[in-house]
Amino acid sequence: MSEIVNLKRHRKRLARAEEEQKAAENRRRFSRTKAEREREEAEDDRAQRHIDGHKRES
Repeated sequence: MSEIVNLKRHRKRLARAEEEQKAAENRRRFSRTKAEREREEAEDDRAQRHIDGHKRES
């Protein structure tokens, strides 16, 4: 004999699994690589130093 399954719980379990799969796909598609993050951080630092160099002393 088969096991009795609560349909509401079963649907929620399926929905959670589908959402997790979608999230994993989005992480793969839209995440940045370590090199991209480091390059962007270096650009931000360089821009901040450039701005700081042009500030007037008061």
